[in-house]
Amino acid sequence: MDEDRHERIRAAVAAIPEGCVATYGDVAAEVGEASARLVGRVLSEDGSDLPWHRVLRANGSSAPQILDEQHARLRAEGVEIRDGRVVLANHRVASGWIF
Repeated sequence: MDEDRHERIRAAVAAIPEGCVATYGDVAAEVGEASARLVGRVLSEDGSDLPWHRVLRANGSSAPQILDEQHARLRAEGVEIRDGRVVLANHRVASGWIF
């Protein structure tokens, strides 16, 4: 992956406001990428300094290995979690959030 793509993904995640979330697909679409998996890869390899906890699966759920920490961080920001999933209708960031 080239550095520009990598940095665009990082910038989009960094720009998600507190109390809001985006899906991996939302981030990919925001930066003109076709692959939501690429977003996950960037976050897993180079996302510890970003608000990674604001990025979720398409159904509002978290990966099992990060679920507890992600939910704790999101709840601290006032994000509603119901039945193990973020209520996307209430907290999903609007498209165009980085522009």
